[in-house]
Amino acid sequence: MSPSSTQTPQRGTGRGIGIRTAAGSDERAHGQLHVYDGEGKGKSQAALGVVLRTIGLGICEQRRTRVLLLRFLKGPGRAYDEDAAIEALQQGFPHLIDQVRTGRGEFFTADEVSKFDRQEAQRGWDIARGAIASDLYSVVVLDELNPVLDLGLLDVDEVCHTLAAKPAGMEVICTGRGAPRQLVQLADLHSEMRAHRREGQGAEEAIPLGLDGIEIYTGEGKGKSTSALGKALQAIGRGISQDKSHRVLILQWLKGGSGYTEDAAIAALRESYPHLVDHLRSGRDAIVWRGQQQPIDYVEAERAWEIARAAISSGLYKTVILDEINPTVDLELLPVEPIVQTLLRKPTETEVILTGRCKNRPAYFDLASVHSEMVCHKHYAERGIDLKRGVDY
Repeated sequence: MSPSSTQTPQRGTGRGIGIRTAAGSDERAHGQLHVYDGEGKGKSQAALGVVLRTIGLGICEQRRTRVLLLRFLKGPGRAYDEDAAIEALQQGFPHLIDQVRTGRGEFFTADEVSKFDRQEAQRGWDIARGAIASDLYSVVVLDELNPVLDLGLLDVDEVCHTLAAKPAGMEVICTGRGAPRQLVQLADLHSEMRAHRREGQGAEEAIPLGLDGIEIYTGEGKGKSTSALGKALQAIGRGISQDKSHRVLILQWLKGGSGYTEDAAIAALRESYPHLVDHLRSGRDAIVWRGQQQPIDYVEAERAWEIARAAISSGLYKTVILDEINPTVDLELLPVEPIVQTLLRKPTETEVILTGRCKNRPAYFDLASVHSEMVCHKHYAERGIDLKRGVDY
């Protein structure tokens, strides 16, 4: 399951896996500083998922929401995974999204840092600092700020001082590998995307083992469902750039109620791209605990799976998101083998994203070309800050 989306953190219950619906929570008064780092995939995707969610909340609440996407180390001459997702955001919400790219396109090490690299990093930071001070934005994404600091291109103390003084209601998201200790200490939320590799695959191996188009996001940390939504944006954006129809199906298990993290984001997607996005929920409006499953839980899980199986096999959808299917399998509401067989036979061009935490790793994990575990090192709930309905759970 996803603590970042549907569960209020509970300690000491020992009750295992369950999904909790969002109801009756006061809204958080202050925006938070998020840090997503680690070797695994999903950092920029998670940031874009948060952006989509914020836009959706603004639409639902009829309030002005603006977003700045400031991308360090991503200059011209090179394509990035999130380019298509950003194109979808800009076309869907052109008056809400500003984007700035800085740096050179090619990868470089600390020994290869040039004057140009320092100038570009400073240019980006000057823009970021002005945007934060202006209080014009609801969300400021500082994509790849972490490696910029790790490379010594900016002064860490100055950056942290500025971020500590950000406007109270502004969310700031810092992504990339190598987040420095000072930034992590300052952060309200720190989630590490940890890459998992199959046996025999080394950290330096560039060719993934597994089937292309199968990605798994699991773990206790924040960013699983938001990473999946980032993938949905990518699929839509690819369709726009290639003048093709890239349809997306979002299927959610254990989420039969209302008020979940993804609601606003999905609503925003469907408003801008109604012909490209389909969405279905399943489950009860209640936690499902291990050992306390009810007959309706099995019926609902199977209902959603039959739709998922047919959708994947049909090839009509380019991206199928199976949100919270991992805890559904872990709760033994669905058998593993039909999922394995469906994934083995999926059309080549169809990508399937499977999300949610689980204690027992199901067999289909071995089929994935991408497996990122979100590890939660810090969450603002631990400091007694109220969780925000529709954002945190």
